[in-house]
Amino acid sequence: MTRTEVLDWLDRNGSPRQREAMKRYGLPSDNAVGMSMGKIQAFAKKLGKDHALAQQLWASGGYEARMVAAYIDEPDKVTRRQMDAWARDFDNWGTCDTVCFVLFDRTPHAWRCIDRWSRGRPEFVRRAAFALLASLALKDKEAGDAEFLAGLELIEKASRDDRNFVIKGVNWALRGIGRRNAKLKKAAVALAKKLAASDEAAPRWIGKDALRQM
Repeated sequence: MTRTEVLDWLDRNGSPRQREAMKRYGLPSDNAVGMSMGKIQAFAKKLGKDHALAQQLWASGGYEARMVAAYIDEPDKVTRRQMDAWARDFDNWGTCDTVCFVLFDRTPHAWRCIDRWSRGRPEFVRRAAFALLASLALKDKEAGDAEFLAGLELIEKASRDDRNFVIKGVNWALRGIGRRNAKLKKAAVALAKKLAASDEAAPRWIGKDALRQM
């Protein structure tokens, strides 16, 4: 299918009720047609992998179009420049987390992007760093403990950022690392205890919640 055909299909199959429901979850509805994740995934599966089409759909700016782009893009063709550009476009947690969990974590650039994005100022760029770290903690079977111990250092540095989606992303990554193996759990718990004892609200919440869930 062409870009136009995909966008037309999304428009025809969108739901005003679903679009209205998105607001309750903090997702954008102005540039959305209203479609469940299951329907998006099924449609993307039918399309198959297509890097060029993914770029075109992302450029359209539509919420569901960008979701489809994440599912159909080809990880081995994704460059760091593309990852940086898409991260700068993130304006909601749904797009950010989906792209990190179904595409960016499969690229060879993931670890370097985590390091750089964790120091970025935009809320969803920083969120992306820790969503990506959480995904790798869950799925990267080749990474050693050293990468995740370094990730804990990034978590500690970012823990004072009190923006909602950053806090939740940092917490998510901390819990993910803690569940990877016994050694990393010990290190993650130690950091969580340190954060929980903080005088500042953001690290204190991150630490206490992580301890409760680990």
